[in-house]
Amino acid sequence: MHPQPVAPLVLIMFLSASGSIAQDPYADRRDALIGEIQRNIRETQAYTGRETFDDAVMDAIRSVPRHEFVPDALRSEAWDNRPLSIGEGQTISQPYIVALMTQLAGVSADSKVLEVGTGSGYQAAVLATIVDRVYTIEIVQSLGVRAGATLERLGYTNVDVRIGDGYLGWPDQAPFDAIVVTAAPEEVPQPLIDQIAPGGRLVIPVGGQGETQSLRVLEKDESGEIQTRDVLPVLFVPFTRDN
Repeated sequence: MHPQPVAPLVLIMFLSASGSIAQDPYADRRDALIGEIQRNIRETQAYTGRETFDDAVMDAIRSVPRHEFVPDALRSEAWDNRPLSIGEGQTISQPYIVALMTQLAGVSADSKVLEVGTGSGYQAAVLATIVDRVYTIEIVQSLGVRAGATLERLGYTNVDVRIGDGYLGWPDQAPFDAIVVTAAPEEVPQPLIDQIAPGGRLVIPVGGQGETQSLRVLEKDESGEIQTRDVLPVLFVPFTRDN
């Protein structure tokens, strides 16, 4: 019997415009971002109670090409650990916050997730890297169309994008194992609470503009009772609705 060959270490590679193979130009920036997020995790441990995030969450942050979800003029800043403008008064969230919300959602490979506030599509892509299916709603048509096109171009085939009022959720696909909201309402929308599956979670920033907001986790037990905890002071764009 011949021994099986040992698989070689595979580096992240891509084809350049000339057709030659080169290393990932963002590799160092990815590594630096992961280091910064790990520092953030330690710095916020008193709030979150966590010393680390799951490998699946950190692998998703590393693998999703954040530079593809920002305007071309901001590509050089895409791997910075901070929010960036994507137009229409909206932002792509800080990677640490995206990682935290994904961790708090408690998702796994067979989860079905609703995201409210597609924005650039970045949070949806991070979720889609981990879970079975993501349904994401964006109220600003231009952002939703652009995010949908980006997700499709990058091969995130397990994401469905809808233009509409996220306050109402996505009732024909409910219930959801997790719901992640990326804009802050003053109160948690009741339709979203109703659409959490037993054992599921809703992760949402809550609070008005100009006041302290709190990143909140609502967990529904098997009997339908809701347990709520506030995790971290945050600052998100306001939750908007159709007029």
